[in-house]
Amino acid sequence: MTTNELRKKYLDFFQGKGHKLFASDTLVPDDASVLFSSAGMNQFKDYLLGRKKDVTKAVSCQKCLRTGDIERVGQTPCHHTFFEMLGNFSFGDYFKKEAIEFAWEFVTKELNMKPKDLWISVYRGDEEAFDIWKDHIGVLPERMVQLGPESNFWPANAPMDGPNGPCGPCSEIFFDRGADVGCGRPGCDPSCDCRRFIEFWNLVFTQFDRRGVNDLEPLPQKNIDTGMGLERMAAILQGKSSNFEIDIFAPLVARARDVLRAVDNAPKTLSALYSIVDHARAITFAIADGVYPSNEDRGYVIRKLVRKASLAGSFLGMKKAFLYRLVDPVAEAMKAAYPEVDAKKANVMQAVLAEEGKFLYTQKEGATQLGFIAERLKKESRTVVSAEDVFRLYDTFGYPLDAIEETAAKYNLNIEKGEKFQALLKKQQEQSRQKSMFAGSIFNRDGLDIKDKSEFVGYKSFSAFVNAVNILRNGETVKDAKEGEEVLVVLDQTPFFAAGGGQLSDKGWIRADETEFEVADVLRNGAAIVHRGKVVKGTLRPGKVEASVDTVRRKAIARAHTATHLLQAALRKVLGDHVAQQGSQVDEDRLRFDFSHFQAMSHVETIAVEKEVNAMVAAASEVNIKVVSMEEAKKEGALAFFKDKYGDEVRFVAMGVFSKELCGGTHLDNTAGVGLFAIVAESSISSGTRRIEAVTGQKAYEYFRAMEETLEASSALLKVSPNELESAVQKVVEELQREKNNTGNLRREVLGSKLEDIFKSAKEINGISFLGHLFDGADSGSLLSICDEIKGRDSSIFIYLVGGAPQKRIFVVCAGEALVSRGITCDKFVNVYKNELGVKGGGRPNLVQGVVMAAGNDLFKCAEDCFAKFTQPKSLASKLRIKKA
Repeated sequence: MTTNELRKKYLDFFQGKGHKLFASDTLVPDDASVLFSSAGMNQFKDYLLGRKKDVTKAVSCQKCLRTGDIERVGQTPCHHTFFEMLGNFSFGDYFKKEAIEFAWEFVTKELNMKPKDLWISVYRGDEEAFDIWKDHIGVLPERMVQLGPESNFWPANAPMDGPNGPCGPCSEIFFDRGADVGCGRPGCDPSCDCRRFIEFWNLVFTQFDRRGVNDLEPLPQKNIDTGMGLERMAAILQGKSSNFEIDIFAPLVARARDVLRAVDNAPKTLSALYSIVDHARAITFAIADGVYPSNEDRGYVIRKLVRKASLAGSFLGMKKAFLYRLVDPVAEAMKAAYPEVDAKKANVMQAVLAEEGKFLYTQKEGATQLGFIAERLKKESRTVVSAEDVFRLYDTFGYPLDAIEETAAKYNLNIEKGEKFQALLKKQQEQSRQKSMFAGSIFNRDGLDIKDKSEFVGYKSFSAFVNAVNILRNGETVKDAKEGEEVLVVLDQTPFFAAGGGQLSDKGWIRADETEFEVADVLRNGAAIVHRGKVVKGTLRPGKVEASVDTVRRKAIARAHTATHLLQAALRKVLGDHVAQQGSQVDEDRLRFDFSHFQAMSHVETIAVEKEVNAMVAAASEVNIKVVSMEEAKKEGALAFFKDKYGDEVRFVAMGVFSKELCGGTHLDNTAGVGLFAIVAESSISSGTRRIEAVTGQKAYEYFRAMEETLEASSALLKVSPNELESAVQKVVEELQREKNNTGNLRREVLGSKLEDIFKSAKEINGISFLGHLFDGADSGSLLSICDEIKGRDSSIFIYLVGGAPQKRIFVVCAGEALVSRGITCDKFVNVYKNELGVKGGGRPNLVQGVVMAAGNDLFKCAEDCFAKFTQPKSLASKLRIKKA
């Protein structure tokens, strides 16, 4: 049975049992407690909590990404970062008996698996599940094991360790690969980890609400949450000993072999190949879902996967970027179930190539950093690279541990890779695990669990007479709030927009009789819309109130949000269809828009985008908003983004023929209302992601007016008309370039044959080399470069250099560590003798720079005399005593 056939058979089976089919959710869940969708249950949070009631039975095949066991990928036959999870769910409908019946019927009837090859585990203490398997299904007790909470309870060890919230026992189904596989013990059973028994289906019976240690209260709504690994089940049915040998993986492994020219079957070769193709799948699906490599959160996970795959390729001898060549075969293998990935493969390939190329450069930088560390350790007479330095090279630069060790050996150094390094690594892995695995806190965001429900009525109305149904202080409901108190207020209906989709919340007032509550922020908590603010007058109590939005702010935000849609349409027109929103923030007449693109926009492109948006504004197109089915929205070509969640019905926002998006934000009725649009900045926020900052309306006018004032002031400064400014600036630039070239020529001359002559001019004063020299016309940068070159030749020399023009001399004094450690410091020298030297400046012990106030012919003779006094034995001994004291 092929993997595609298995997926379809499972979904069809449970649809036939009355389950509603849900398409796979995006890899990016609408939940702050996890980075990625890591289980089928992620998208059903509101159903599991009883907040939504329209569906009681569901089935899905969810694409998942986990990194908790990333080090085991490629080392075992069945661990993955990206995988598909088949699952059937009951939300207060059926429970243990039906869930077990469905599972047994599917595996023995639909998949024709033999009962003699199957084993069952139940939670020790769950006699109900044990009896159903034994008495109702007929499984022999000797083919069942009862396990503890560490393996057969969700979350693991929840009764003792928590977290508080919904939880329950599990029952698992195992496939027995036979007595000739694994440890060979006569009493071997699924509790053994010898890999004879493969767990392929986990049934979770969510029936308790944990309140404390071993304090489990029955839930009013009992749920079923199951999970069957698609790849693992396919391997069993196809008779493969490894998931990497099944029909959707075998072509990827073959392609990777071809690209990497890896022909042998040595265990280390296979491990590298398997980890490469696994990570290639994860990277491809994540980028297709809009997660681009970066240094933060989800993007950092994808960056780490690119690096690990690239390092595995290096192990196999590949020294250049190759991972992008596996994107096409991944898309081909998966397009039957996920055609959207195939449609985006060109964009994914470009992103992967850019990231891997950047990493290869970073690896070289890691080797350079190790060189710097070696130099430092040599000065400190140490021979061991610390665990902190090793971890920084490993984690920040992606430098493999064995490569660090090998390179360090060339410097005659050892590396600290014992307990201290392992502790740092474990901490980093635990942070990754906590963010990538399903967390108990998914059921309780922001420390609040408000049961109230609110209806948003503010798309057309800026004010409404409604009911205040709850007032909370420090998370607890209170009967009233007095003047000066900051509280949270829940309304049954509200015109206030809650922050979401990149749009900041409304502000305004809630009033009743002699009471006024100033709303500073609005947020969602479950089904409730919560207003955060302060009572500025009277006493606020539950009951009838008037809620009024700050209309000036609302209209300014609407201008910016409407412009955000137009901006994306313009970017896609100018730069290409690969542009997709990666994030946004919409404020009063100001917006920030992050989008996928792999190079800085040119000035011409930026102007073209700005011009395009203003043309859309001038077109005065109506903004049409309607609620339609998701299917209809897709047919009309609406753009949808991974950070937003969509139900069966969606809010479709169309702006003329330019822009069609799904969006829950507030907008204008006509694009003309934007007034004016100006791009104020374009920058990079991570590899493959750019950011545009822009302003609209009055702020755009103010921006252009400020630019005009700058133009006028610059013209006046150069004494030319605005029309002549460009040519005048060009002349200034040419003059500066000539000065720069002269400086460069001077430095090259000094660093060439002239340097030897300069060294010969050094004088020995009190046993210390003193070098004074005039470099006519040299700027401070050149003097500093020359100092560095001289100190590189001799770290025990004291240097006094003068440059600049005769009418405006500058100076630099510098000293190497060998002198500074003896108390012969530049700052003390200049501070003590500044009047005699006729200089003014400041700096550090090893460097001082400034200007020469009075330069006579005896400039360097005076400096030599001062240095002689500064370093005479008696004076120096005094300085050292002061330093020691």
